[in-house]
Amino acid sequence: METLVIALLQLTTSKDVSENIATVLVMIDEAAKGGAQFILTPENTDFMEQDSTKTLQKSCAQVDEPCLKAFQAAAKKHAIWLLIGSLKINLGNDRLANRSFLISPDGKIKAHYDKTHLFDVDLEGGESYRESALFTAGDEAILVETPFGKIGMSICYDLRFPYLYRLYAMHGANILTIPAAFTRTTGIAHWHTLLKARAIETGCFVLAPAQCGNHATGRSTYGHSLIVSPWGDILGDGGETTGITFANLDLAYCNKARQTVPSLKHTRKLELKIL
Repeated sequence: METLVIALLQLTTSKDVSENIATVLVMIDEAAKGGAQFILTPENTDFMEQDSTKTLQKSCAQVDEPCLKAFQAAAKKHAIWLLIGSLKINLGNDRLANRSFLISPDGKIKAHYDKTHLFDVDLEGGESYRESALFTAGDEAILVETPFGKIGMSICYDLRFPYLYRLYAMHGANILTIPAAFTRTTGIAHWHTLLKARAIETGCFVLAPAQCGNHATGRSTYGHSLIVSPWGDILGDGGETTGITFANLDLAYCNKARQTVPSLKHTRKLELKIL
């Protein structure tokens, strides 16, 4: 494939799983009718819940996950590639995985990736996050072969760890997926800068569907779903409200960018001296 039409779905996910499934299915239909061949949703597509007990109660084992079943059917219906930014998968023993799924046009799960870097932080204004209290970190980087190239999968806070994306690029990735639910505080400060940096330093397209707005949990997310070219140009920005952002990717652009700045070929292993 020389070109690829993609669509990012920007959501304000609620606490209600059924409501969120219905919302996403309508948006998938709209994006597919708009010509999208690859549709992506943000982190926490299933539901947003602040209480750990309720989060565990609402989470299912992968085999029983209602969102996954509905979205697999939608991918098959429209014959599209579909990235579900993340669902909370119950692993048993009161532990969850924050898991991203890549679904092929036949409705089958092509690959899944568990978030490897967990966000534990206290922010000014009283916001506090302890992902490690409930979630088990993944320990594998996942690079997926598709008809339009290799996709390197990640989720949200992974964005701050550039070695992951360089690993993908060194093994031939041309697309990086970074579904997220960035807070407004960190989003305003860093979101655009980090996504552009990951694109530029790898020579990859960066696709980053995001959560936006004020959620029923009291959490506020930044939005601005971004599509970034291998040269660092913003090809689409979802702004701060729910909606769909389209772009047509020229897949040859990755090689052009890497030929102009061949930094991936110039990687060196250095010995560290501490003086």
